[in-house]
Amino acid sequence: MRYVLAVAETMSFTRAAERCLVVQSALSHQIARLERELGTKLFERTTRRVRLTPAGEAFLPAARQCLAAAERAVVEVAAAIGEVRGQLRVGVISSVAAVDIPRALRDFRRRCPNVRISLRVGASEELVERVKEGDIQVAFLGLPTTARPEGVEAHVIGRDRLVAVVSPDHPLAKGGPVDLRRLAEEEFVDLPVKTAGRAQSDLAFSAAGLTRDVAFEVTNTAFLARLVGQGLGVAMLPSAYAPQLSGVTTIQVTDAPARVEYVVWPTGSRTPAATAFLRLLEVPDVSDET
Repeated sequence: MRYVLAVAETMSFTRAAERCLVVQSALSHQIARLERELGTKLFERTTRRVRLTPAGEAFLPAARQCLAAAERAVVEVAAAIGEVRGQLRVGVISSVAAVDIPRALRDFRRRCPNVRISLRVGASEELVERVKEGDIQVAFLGLPTTARPEGVEAHVIGRDRLVAVVSPDHPLAKGGPVDLRRLAEEEFVDLPVKTAGRAQSDLAFSAAGLTRDVAFEVTNTAFLARLVGQGLGVAMLPSAYAPQLSGVTTIQVTDAPARVEYVVWPTGSRTPAATAFLRLLEVPDVSDET
C-alpha cells in the first residue's frame, strides 16, 4: 500500500522507488502482486505516463486510512512506555514570522529524535484543508483580522500590520510613510487571487474605495521580493517578516491592514508527536492526551 500511494503521489514508478528507498523492479513486482490479489489494475502504464485507474482511485482512501491506523498503533505503543515516535507533518506559509520555524523544528528534533519531521509550504487555506484531512498535523497560518480558521483547533501566535515593500531606488523609498491611496497609483506584485495573503490587501483597498493594478502574481514571498527589488512593482507584506528580505526597502503605511498568525491542528485527537511539538511552542491548554 505504501508503494501504491508513492506512485499515486509522484505519478512515476521511478520516483516512487526513490522515495521508498527500493529498486524499481521490487516496487513494480509488489504492486503487480497486489493487483493480482485485487483482481484489477490500479494503474494504467504507458511509455510516457502513469495514471490511476478508477479502481486505483477507489483504493487510495482506504489505503491511506489503513496506513494511518498502522502508524498510529506504533506511536501509541511507544507513547505508553514514555517515548514519542512516528511522524510530525508541519505546514507553514512562507511569510510566517511569529515563530522561528527552523529553530522550533531543530529543538523538537533534539527533544524527540525518534520522530520523522516533514515540512510543507503552502497557502493558508490549502494548509487548513490538509489539516482537516489529516495530511498535516500542525500548521502555521496568516489570515486577515476578518477571518478565522474553521474546522480546526486554533491558537493565536501573533498579530501584525502590513508595510509597503519597494525597490531601493523607487521614489517612495526616499520619503516617509504613505497611505493606501498613494500606493494605489503603483503596479503591484502580490500572491494569487483568493489566497489569504492576497485577501489582506484586497480587503483593505476595497474598504478604502480604491482599486489597484496587480500586474504580477506569484506563489511565494521570496520570488515576490525579487520582482520588487528589480523595480517591477511594489508589494505589501507583514512588518515582522519584511526585514528578512534583501534588496528591498520597507515603508510604513498609515492605514495598513492587519493580519493574525495562527497555529492550528486537527479537532479531536492528536498524535503524541503533534502534542509534544505544541507543548514545545508553549501553546496553552495542550495536554498529553491523544
